[in-house]
Amino acid sequence: MPLNRDALWYKDAIIYEVHVRTFNDSNGDGIGDFPGLEQKLDYLQELGITAIWLMPFFPSPLRDDGYDIADYTAVHSSYGTLEDFRKLLDSAHERGIRVIIEMVLNHTSDQHPWFQEARSSQNNPRRDWYVWSDTEAGYKGTRIIFLDTETSNWAWDPISKSYYWHRFFSHQPDLNYDNPAVREQMWNVMKFWLEMGVDAFRLDAVPYLVEREGTNCENLPETHTILKELRRKIDEQFPGRMLLAEANQWPADLRPYFGDEDEFHMAFHFPLMPRMFMGLKLEDRKPITEILQQTPEIPPSCQWSLFLRNHDELTLEMVTDMERDYMYDMYAESKTMRLNLGIRRRLAPLLNNDRRRIELMNGMLMSLPGTPIIYYGDEIGMGDNISLGDRNGVRTPMQWSGGWNSGFSIAEPERLYAPLIQDPVYGYPAVNVLSQRESEHSLLRWMQRIIAVRRSTAVFGRGAIEFLYPANHRILAYLRRLGKEAALVVNNLSSTAQAVELDLRRYKGNILIEMFGNNIFPRVGDLPYLLTMGPYQFYWFRLRRV
Repeated sequence: MPLNRDALWYKDAIIYEVHVRTFNDSNGDGIGDFPGLEQKLDYLQELGITAIWLMPFFPSPLRDDGYDIADYTAVHSSYGTLEDFRKLLDSAHERGIRVIIEMVLNHTSDQHPWFQEARSSQNNPRRDWYVWSDTEAGYKGTRIIFLDTETSNWAWDPISKSYYWHRFFSHQPDLNYDNPAVREQMWNVMKFWLEMGVDAFRLDAVPYLVEREGTNCENLPETHTILKELRRKIDEQFPGRMLLAEANQWPADLRPYFGDEDEFHMAFHFPLMPRMFMGLKLEDRKPITEILQQTPEIPPSCQWSLFLRNHDELTLEMVTDMERDYMYDMYAESKTMRLNLGIRRRLAPLLNNDRRRIELMNGMLMSLPGTPIIYYGDEIGMGDNISLGDRNGVRTPMQWSGGWNSGFSIAEPERLYAPLIQDPVYGYPAVNVLSQRESEHSLLRWMQRIIAVRRSTAVFGRGAIEFLYPANHRILAYLRRLGKEAALVVNNLSSTAQAVELDLRRYKGNILIEMFGNNIFPRVGDLPYLLTMGPYQFYWFRLRRV
């Protein structure tokens, strides 16, 4: 199945986020690797995935799970070789699956040779590749992101006897994008992977590339100039490739990252995700409709990317203090479940392993405007291990079977990079791919079906949205329209059965065809359209004039 040549392929994509280390170990050393991931591409194809997003796999001291990069053009030896990566890329492309990789532009590891040179003396040629100061006085208006571990954005370097700037951990010095040599070098890095055939980059932490006194050092005009230059080069030299922004900002502040179709193709919609969880707990559509009403129009070729969970904590940066307290009370009653400004849990435990709620949340993920991202293991309802530090509790080995090491590795269990989940509810004997493949009613089989239905129409990936506001606030209903095609989505956010009357008069004469079973519902007439819904039930209908 060759790759779809449509330049807007990302609008119809189903993206699967995978951490190479966690997925499948081919050589028995207890760590997942590229050959192991390649062996599982048939599984992903069967699930309906059209793109995989790989977390960082570069050489790294792994003090921040690979986001601390020590070499941008090589592969961490645990994961294999560059040749292994090339083979994975080719195998994925043969199956019509695109490959998105991380590019951490903002900072390097302090072990990177560039930083080692920069700190070696104050007149080293690479000194100016990073941001230095004799004092900690600079850029005072800048927030600290990792509040749990860092007290300042400046760190003292005992070797060159000066301070260097870092927006994240102190072992991750920020690159100096005011230096043309840095900009040129980072383009060369991106070109290296593009020439190999990589389809897209997720650009990590892009709001922070440039620093200016008197600002909060986020979303600066100079940052946008740099990003537009990268996009121009990609469009000229590698048409059809895609840039995805990781910019944890309010929707209005994110809008400039799309530019006039000359910056990012896609950006994560961070504020929507916590409000989906909030709406579910409050049994009220308002948090969801409100944030989407505040979401500005974006250019025609651009797209939001949506997710329920990923490799980080469920971030609560883009909510009010009151909303954050509510989310903590409802979803992270134990302090150990919290990290920075977020909650370090997987999807199934967040929803108390309630299959109906897991289905409803995935139904919204697949039908709201944007491209859905599924975090590895969430398609089978994997759990987490909050006794592991930092964000590692949601990065445990993939559960393939109920056998030795869950089928992840043939290594001795104590050699695994992280312990397997063994509790009675989420442990690998209870939750695994093999048993769910064999059960017609498993979550995995259900996920395959919803992905297939989502892929059967372009209306969800490319259509406009219009909310309906029925009197029953527990019902979230919206129309998705693309050309002559229209779909109606109705979600019951409540734990009890609900009735709802929808104003569909403009579709008078249409019949409603339920998209999962192709069953025909009554024709729309002059009266409000009545639906009764079970707890957490949702419907997708095609509107058809017959």
